[in-house]
Amino acid sequence: MTLLLKGARPYGEDAVDILVKDGVIAAIGESLSTTADTIDATGLVVLPGLVDLHTHLREPGREDTETVLTGSRAAALGGFTAVHAMANTDPVADTAGVVEQVWRLGNDAGLVDVVPVGAVTVGLGGEQLAELGAMADSAARVRVFSDDGKCVSDPALMRRALEYVKALDGVVAQHAEEPRLPVGAQMPGGARSARLGLTGWPAVAEEAIIARDVLLAEHVGARLHVCHVSTAGSVELIRWAKSRGVQVTAEVTPHHLLLTDAQAEGYDATFKVNPPLRTAEDVAALRAGLADGTIDAVATDHAPHAGEDKECEWSAARPGMLGLEQALSVVVDTMVDTGLLTWREVADRMSVRPAQIGRLAGQGRPIAVGEPANLVLLDPSARAVVDPAALASKSRNSPYAGRELPARVVHTLLRGELSVLDGKVQK
Repeated sequence: MTLLLKGARPYGEDAVDILVKDGVIAAIGESLSTTADTIDATGLVVLPGLVDLHTHLREPGREDTETVLTGSRAAALGGFTAVHAMANTDPVADTAGVVEQVWRLGNDAGLVDVVPVGAVTVGLGGEQLAELGAMADSAARVRVFSDDGKCVSDPALMRRALEYVKALDGVVAQHAEEPRLPVGAQMPGGARSARLGLTGWPAVAEEAIIARDVLLAEHVGARLHVCHVSTAGSVELIRWAKSRGVQVTAEVTPHHLLLTDAQAEGYDATFKVNPPLRTAEDVAALRAGLADGTIDAVATDHAPHAGEDKECEWSAARPGMLGLEQALSVVVDTMVDTGLLTWREVADRMSVRPAQIGRLAGQGRPIAVGEPANLVLLDPSARAVVDPAALASKSRNSPYAGRELPARVVHTLLRGELSVLDGKVQK
């Protein structure tokens, strides 16, 4: 396929024409001409296709809430060209067979690169290492391993996982939550939780595991990735670890950049998530950490749930929120429009670094001649109110329902093929 993007603005800079041919960027310049199909991209910002390190696609096992196909549609509409599919499926993605099944489903969907994440332990049980080497050698080429949803809480087992994954040039992505501290917890502790009658969730439950694991990673000389960082103390721990040269990276979710524990006031379980929404002070620290590079990436933790799992009392509801389709808009709202990130820095946090962490050679590449044409084009001036009924996901648990957000993904290209055209998914 040959395609000419007219008047696009790479990284929000001066307008140019971009010629895409045979899956790569063939030319960049002014007043390019071709007989190929042309898209008027006047005013549209062009970024490398986004890469999500943390997506729950629910297949196999909970196809009533999401499938690889519907999740791929949501991802493409959000400007993503690659997503990492978490292992807490049914059966758990702890063998070569299951990760290859997810990988093939992603290939069949053909909208984004679906990159399976392998479980660290068998059945997410936290007792025995899973088939890490077999998953790494499989067709899925797994390089990210996580028990997300559960913490690898045994320090000896975590050390062995780091040692094993180091030999695979992989990374362990830890759900940092000391399981004995937040038992029965529902939201951050303090005056608000006491007034609402919801058991407090201490920040130290997250921070204690991060402190332990960065020391283990330093000891082993392995790579550690911290999932969904949510507290100011966690940001400081990661900053300290990086200053020591520890190979640690971290992610923050869009919802932790935008929302606070005040959302619990109405007992709407849409806002129940793990880790919980934190205080305004935590949100400010997360934004600052993302801005200065302490936090490496924005990752959605897209977590679809059936209506009955959310339309119930808070304590009985399952934690998790949708995130793929509004992730870029939330980052524009919280980080770009506030002056905390430039468009190049958005590309760094949402494409370049995530691709490096996941070892995805063809993703997160510069917008330059000869590079893969994995691109997202967005209208930074657009604003829209989020309607959950209009989302591509099979679930409707969006924390942004009814909220007006900036920026709109107009086109997404995966290796030169349009997965999204004029805001409409192409498969």
